[in-house]
This record gives sequence, structure tokens and C-alpha cells, in this order.
Amino acid sequence: MQAPPSPASAPGNEPLIQKAKQHLLQNYKQQPIALVRGQGTRVWDADGKAYLDCIGGIAVCALGHCHPEVVAAAKAQLDTLWHVSNAFYSQPQIDLAEQLTAWAGLPRAFFCNSGAEANEALIKLTRKVMKDRGTPERFEILSFEKGFHGRTLATVTATGQPKYHAGFEPLPQGFRHLPYGDVEAVRRAIGPNTAAILVEPIQGEGGVRMAPPGFLQGLRALCDEQGLLLLVDEVQTGMGRTGQPFGFMHHGIRPDAISLAKALGNGLPIGAMLCREELAVSLSPGTHGSTFGGNLVSAAAGNVVMRLLRQPGFLADVQAKGEHFLAGARALQAALPEGRIKAVRGQGLLLGVELDREVAPVIAKLREAGLLVNAAGDTTLRFAPPLIISQKELDEALGILQRVLSTL
Repeated sequence: MQAPPSPASAPGNEPLIQKAKQHLLQNYKQQPIALVRGQGTRVWDADGKAYLDCIGGIAVCALGHCHPEVVAAAKAQLDTLWHVSNAFYSQPQIDLAEQLTAWAGLPRAFFCNSGAEANEALIKLTRKVMKDRGTPERFEILSFEKGFHGRTLATVTATGQPKYHAGFEPLPQGFRHLPYGDVEAVRRAIGPNTAAILVEPIQGEGGVRMAPPGFLQGLRALCDEQGLLLLVDEVQTGMGRTGQPFGFMHHGIRPDAISLAKALGNGLPIGAMLCREELAVSLSPGTHGSTFGGNLVSAAAGNVVMRLLRQPGFLADVQAKGEHFLAGARALQAALPEGRIKAVRGQGLLLGVELDREVAPVIAKLREAGLLVNAAGDTTLRFAPPLIISQKELDEALGILQRVLSTL
């Protein structure tokens, strides 16, 4: 594919990186390229080099970069009305809520700007519901080791990775972390203060770790038995990423509430919390809000995302492509020296390749070879490409991975 022309303002990677180091907080471990253009599954840096993008904005650009229908919808909305706040009704937001609630089977939607905010809404919903039920002592949320739920003080506390807590103590009360996949550990942890269980169907940041068979069903049964809320973090697994509309659907359960973001706007900032009708009444006027949540431009993009993801055969194709990648990666695992690839796992197009070493140097070599991936934990390569990626492009990614791993 021929590279689109670079913007005239892009002087090259190094000048942009140096300017960033002068003016931006240095709180990210950024790869040393400045991306300036994208089309479909490809991106180009400020030096004009092309890459096959298997990060996709970290599971965000489900329809690829600059999808023409998303672009057209956003531009049309920009020409009509940008922002009115949630003091007024707006049709794009209403239409998106109608589509989302029907797809998820949860009838009420709240819109925000990010996954962390969507998880904050889950936390606030839980506390308000328990107070409305007359059980204010129930405020604790059980979550899981190696999970990830966001960077706000509450959501980083819910995150079961101590490295994200360091330096921000004292952390808010009301969160405990348990072994992922262990229903009996959850049962033993439930006490008089327990209000809810917060879980990811696949732990993306934790290494693309899959929920064991029966785990989510067991949590659902515990919540029903103990009067708790089951909250499912679908920020990374939602919007067709796993080959189902939402990750929980692989497990045959119905959560009480879920959080969404990432792919919902295909790169425009939008998140959502969806919940059951009887819970929604607790967030009455004035109890929660967001100035920009569900803004018209992001909602217009989200409506296109929903329409295209719901086309017949789209999600079955995602599932098939994921199985194709897993088969290719496992063949590569068998071909390389024993133990080089320790495990291959994933569902749909959220995929992990665990190595026998830290992956940061490997990611650099893959980038140099024209493939963008990122880390999920210290030793796992995460592949979360646009859902529109072809099997041919997945084979291209596997070929680059083979060449790089063969040199280690």
C-alpha cells in the first residue's frame, strides 16, 4: 500500500520526540517513533516508514484507521452540532444507547469518556445501590490479581497489580484482590461488607489470561446467592473483540452491569456503563454525570461502529481470524527452540504470545521489521489488531514474528 502523504508539519521522528521530551510529562514508556498517518491496518511514522499495526490503539481502532464511514459520520456531525452537554437530549447519543442496550441485553446506558470513567460509574453505582437497599455497610468490591481497571485513584485501587499502586498511597478503602479463576477463594472472601465482584472475561493487561471454564458462571451464582452485584469490565473485551459482542457472552451469563470504552468510538473518546433497569434507578438526577460524556461527534462515530460490527458474519469472521492466528502461532511455537514461546492464548482478536524472556527488546525488533505490537505484562506480546485485518495480514505478522524470534 502506498503511504499517504505526510502532513507538512511533521518534520521527522527525532525532532518530534525531542520536542515531546521538552514539553510533555514523561509518564509513558513510548516507542521511539511519531505516528502521523493511518489507513486501515497500516500506519506511517514521521520519517515515512510503514508498519502493520497489531496494536490498533490498544484494541481501540476496531474498524481500522480512518475508516471512511466513521470519518464521514464524524465530519457530518462536526458540520451540524459539536457539543451541547448532557443538560440536553441529543439524537446521536440516544441512537447509540438504543443500539448498545439491545446488543448487550442491559437496558440502561450512561456515557462517559474512557474506560476508567466507565469503571468509576460501576463503583459509584454499586455503592448507591447498596445504600438504597438499606445495606450501607456493603461497600467493598472484590477484584482480581493481575487485573486492570484504570488509572483514577478508585480504579487503580481496584486494579490487582501493586506496581500501579506504588507512590499513590494511601489508596481508597473498599477493594480486595483475589486469585483470578478461583471461585472458592472468592466464596471465602465474601463478608458483611462485600457489595460486588468486578471481573474481566480476559485479563488483557495481565497477560491475556483467559477466565477458566466455569469461573464466570461460578461468580454469577455466588452473586445471586449472596445478593451481590456482578460487574464485568468489557473495556478491552467488548465491541466484538473476542468474536462475540461482549466477552461475558462466551460464558452464558448476564452481568448486573458492564463497562465499555476503547473500540466504541473507533478512536474518538467515549465510554459507557450499561446496567439492569432495577439498578439504574439508583443513579437519579444529580448523582452522577459527565460534561463531555457521549458527546455528539463521538456518539456519531459509535453509531457507525455499532452498525458495521452488527453486520451478518462480521463477528464470525473475527472468530475465524483469531483461530487462524492461534493455529499459526502454535505452529511457530512447535518450530522454534523448545520453550522460546511458552504459551499462546486468546480469543477472537485479543491474542497473547508468552515468551521465555522480557518482551521489550523483542517489541523493538518487531517494530524495526515493520510490525507494531505491545506488551501485556513483562513476558507476553499482545496482538489486538483492527478487527478488519485479513488472514493474509495476520500471516504477514506471523512471518515477521518468526523471523525475529528465530534470531533470539
